[in-house]
Order: sequence, then C-alpha cells, then structure tokens
Amino acid sequence: MGRAFLIAIALLPALPAPLTAAELWIGAASRDITPDRPVALSGQRNVRISKKPETPISATALALESRDGPRMLDRAIIVSCDLVAIRPGILQRVRDKVQPRLPDFDVTRLFLAATHTHTAPVMIEGRYSLPDSGIMQPAEYSEFMTDRVAEAIVESWEKRQIGKAGWGLGHAVIAQNRRAVYDDGSAVMYGNTNAERFRAIEGYEDHDLDVLFFWNREDRLIATAVNVPCPAQEVGGQSSIHADFWHPVRQMLRERHGEDLHVLGWTGASGDQSPRPMYRRAADERMRKLRGLTRLEELARRIVRGWDDAYQAARLDIRDDVVLRHHVQQIELPYRQVTEAEATAARRDAAKYADDPAQLWNYRWNQGVVERYDSQQADGAGNAGMELHALRLGDVAIATNEFELYTDFGVQMKARSPAVQTFLIQLTGSAGYLPSERAVRGGGYGAVIQSSRVGPDGGQILVERTAEAFQQLWAEP
Repeated sequence: MGRAFLIAIALLPALPAPLTAAELWIGAASRDITPDRPVALSGQRNVRISKKPETPISATALALESRDGPRMLDRAIIVSCDLVAIRPGILQRVRDKVQPRLPDFDVTRLFLAATHTHTAPVMIEGRYSLPDSGIMQPAEYSEFMTDRVAEAIVESWEKRQIGKAGWGLGHAVIAQNRRAVYDDGSAVMYGNTNAERFRAIEGYEDHDLDVLFFWNREDRLIATAVNVPCPAQEVGGQSSIHADFWHPVRQMLRERHGEDLHVLGWTGASGDQSPRPMYRRAADERMRKLRGLTRLEELARRIVRGWDDAYQAARLDIRDDVVLRHHVQQIELPYRQVTEAEATAARRDAAKYADDPAQLWNYRWNQGVVERYDSQQADGAGNAGMELHALRLGDVAIATNEFELYTDFGVQMKARSPAVQTFLIQLTGSAGYLPSERAVRGGGYGAVIQSSRVGPDGGQILVERTAEAFQQLWAEP
C-alpha cells in the first residue's frame, strides 16, 4: 500500500460512530382512577357534581428501558391520565410514593400527562365553592388517585420484559380549530361562524395521528401510545365522570387486540383545538347518523381507522434493537407581562365577583392577574420554570410541555425535529394556555392575560429549547 494512499486515508474526515443498538425492555400497567363517591368535576367555570361515572377513567403507565447486556443504558416511565391537567404537586406526590418501592429508579425519569378531559375530578382545594359533605373532596381524590398511579408505575417497571417497538403515521380529523375571527380582527373561542362579520378560522389544524406500538418477544401487541393533537372534550360540559373519546377508542382497540392491551392517550399541541366542528355541522351530523354512530363513536372510529393504517405499515418494520435516550432539563420561560390596562380591568372584574361564592372560579381567574401585576411591579415579571422531557426512541422523537400549547408552536417543533416522526405531549403540568402571537392580537378566552401566564415570546423560547433538545439527542454517538 503506497504512502500517498495512507496519507489520503488519514486526512479523510472522521465519520460519526454508528448508533449502538440496545435491547429494549418494555412494561405496561393500567389502573382505574374513577372515584367511588360523588365528586366535583374540573374544566368548567360552574360547579358540577358527578354522582356516578358515565365511563371509567384510568391511568396507564409505559416503562421503557434500554440495556447493553446487564448494563442499563437509559430508561423512562410515561403515564397517561384521564384528567384535565397534572395539577401542581401531583407529580411530586407520585414520585414520593414510587421512590421507596423502586429505590434503584431515578424518579425524575417518570412523568405524567393528562388527556384534558373536562369530566374528571377537581384536584385543587379552593378552586370552587364546594359542599362540605356528600362528596369526595379534592385533596381526598388526589390522595386516592396518586396511590393508584404509583401502583401502575411500579407494576409497569416490575413487569418489563424484552420486547420490540414500531411506529407509524396515520391521519384522523379530530382536531378542529375553535377560534373564529371577525372583520375587526377579534377572535372568539367557539364564536359564531354563521355571521356576516365572520372572516376566518384562526389557525392550523393538525390531523396527524402518531402511533407507537410495543410487542413482546412472541410478537403479541402489549401496549400502544396514540398521539392526537386535540384535547378529549367532546362531552366536556356534562355532569358525570367520563374519559371522553378515549373510552371508545380503548374499547375498540381491545376488541381487536385483546382486553389486556394498554392504550396510552397522548394529547399533542392543541390549546386552540376542539373535537367539535365550527361549521359544516349539518353534513357532519348527517354522515354520523347514516353510519348509526354517536358523536363519540364517530371520533373513535376515525382514530382507530388511522391507528389501523399506521399499524399495518409499522408491522413491516418491527425493531428489536431500538436506541432509547431520555434527557430531562429545567428550562426558564418569561412570564407574560401584565399591562396596567389589563390589571385595571381584572381588578374591576374581581371586585364584581368577590362576594358571590358561586363565582369563586371567576373571582380567582381575575384576581390572579391583579396579584401577578402587583408582583411584577415589585420584583419584575420573572420567569416560569418548566420540566422538559425529550426522548429518542429509534427514529422517533418525543417532547413534553406543561401547557395547553397552541398548534402553531407544535408545528414548529415537528418541522424542526431531526426525527422521522415526532410526538408532542402537552399538559404534563398545569401551566395554562400558551397562545400564539396572532391569537393574542385577536384576544378572547384562551389568549387573554387571565388565560395565559406565559406568552408568545415564551412559546418561541420553548420551541427553541425543544428543537435544541432534539438536536442533542440525534448528535450523540
């Protein structure tokens, strides 16, 4: 071999080391988190008491671990909960209950996410004026629920076994942008579209249906995660416990793939979305009636049909050598500045509701803005902390946020991801709406200062931090 050839080889740029494939261990478990007594429901301004459940609500835990022989490489536990949000303190309470039972597991590697059903129990004391007796109080339900969630987490971890994974993209028209824009530029959530002043639906609708599949060694499907960019709010106004469209979705998938299939519902970026159409309602209703379906059954049919499309393709590419990486970081996002005019209006409205116990929700909604303004004047606006989870599972990226995140931000995150397929999971906390810049200009519920602790500038920082986290996961050898 000539000296010149050897020199040429030495001068070639170093190629990145190939990704080290790993053995994937998978576990899953579910728990019923339906209260056994009447309970107040979260998600509306008025008090609603559920006397008995319409459907069960559940928590489903997915445990993932990658190994190189006996050596653990990385791990994660993800829990999907039929709740309106993961309220402050709930995650820490679950971690505290899990830690003694799984002493070798780093509990910062587990997180919870809500499907955002508006027919789940209240978990915060003082949010509503509730009766002193005859119902399960919010603190009681929180204790009950976190016990059950911790049980599911421990079981999922203890049941993990060597398995296989796959992923696929389907489509389902579930998300419908719910903000109507009028001729003066104003926007109204669920605004009337049959009006001369109506001009447009405000934003994009994401009809992607991203799905993960998990099989055991014998190729039996044991779990699936379904990422729908829409909150579970078809039946949001009723007065009974209900898992919304996730209940019939689970029923249909289990009828086809076994009663022990664990189904995780992950809600994507969808702070401005709803499953209810803003127009063409008559045509939608006609087609549903011709099919002989309820509205919930129709939504479930669409999701399961998209799931089937993804499943048929994913079965052709089942992986048993999947890279798993899980990064957790604390990020800081600037609080949205409260203007003097916003504070004045909120102070006026808070005073209007202050003496009426039935209006406690509206009082707190406005009084919170007044308190933020006073704090801002004394100490500056400051920053909101958020725990960001970013995962790589083979060709898939997954990222979390604690908001009702407007779809515009989710589209940016997906577009800038290096992954073949990107899953976004919102409401891993309870941080309120994070509206787009155009939504703030239009105003209305979901975009006004009362709805939003972090504004569009913070949303853009969240996009940047998420994109950076994805890039880091893909840059590592």
